[in-house]
Amino acid sequence: MTHIGIVGTGAWATTLGILLARTGHKTVLWSRTESRAAELTSERVNERSVPGVEFPDLMTVSPSLDESFSDSELVIVVVPSVTVRENLKKIGDAVPAGTNIVCATKGIEIATGKRMSQIIAEELPNFNPDQIGVLSGPNLAPEIAAGNPATATVAFPSDKIGETVQELLSSEVFRVYRGEDVIGVELGGALKNIIAIGAAFIDGAGLGANAKASYVTRGLHEITRLGVAMGAKPETFAGLSGMGDLLATCYSNLSRNYRLGIGIASGRDLNTVLEDLGQTAEGVPTTQAAVRIARELGIEMPIANATHSVLFEGASPTDVIRELMGRTLQPEVR
Repeated sequence: MTHIGIVGTGAWATTLGILLARTGHKTVLWSRTESRAAELTSERVNERSVPGVEFPDLMTVSPSLDESFSDSELVIVVVPSVTVRENLKKIGDAVPAGTNIVCATKGIEIATGKRMSQIIAEELPNFNPDQIGVLSGPNLAPEIAAGNPATATVAFPSDKIGETVQELLSSEVFRVYRGEDVIGVELGGALKNIIAIGAAFIDGAGLGANAKASYVTRGLHEITRLGVAMGAKPETFAGLSGMGDLLATCYSNLSRNYRLGIGIASGRDLNTVLEDLGQTAEGVPTTQAAVRIARELGIEMPIANATHSVLFEGASPTDVIRELMGRTLQPEVR
């Protein structure tokens, strides 16, 4: 029986814990607070994030670093991107040096523009970089927790380690593919949230399926262009962590980033919508980071800029869509 430690108790952390425990792995969710651990241990359900889904017998929640990680063969990091560095500082000494680490957080650090796997490597310098990978794909947590089939991609620099983790994570309802393009898989999962927010602007304005399909397609082109400039392989963005995750996030009301965009399109301000969501919407900090990185690299990202102007500069969703339609005509591929 494999011991898996999960950093976090949010929706995706809980869902992964449930999924892996159902598969037969001993899974421990690490909670930063004793009160939250006691609450989840007592209720055996995370009503705040994954309501109505009971924890399997093999899944526990603990505030103890030793209980959560000392015997772990795999550690999965699933906390908001703005807290990843802080959490790693807390768990670093508790994770055995030979443990493989998977980051399932989809975001970019605002202050540094660094990917989550880069932060892990910085905060856990004793780990071989080959041991640090990422997991991403069209993974809406409520559907997976309900037992519906889903797929994902896990990427490690080492294909051998990737294959080991692929086998650990896979089950009859969760098919995991593997790759070595850590940068591409990670950026696909992070950057698609920017596009999802804007896709919701289109739905909120009632602009129709043609406009939305065009927007999502151009959005994929845009995030691929930035991803390649950051070192990713272009073909990765045509896969599960790119196009697959983009479609799921742009077309489902289960997506927090999509719901965020709908809320703003209805006339509410960003802080109010975030408060109503009650959960992290990674597209907000990622938009800030991506726009700055694109400017530094000289990459044109009109969609990301439009989303940024709505979120942080008071622009109207309808106005920015109109401005995108009125841009100078150009070749589709360049």
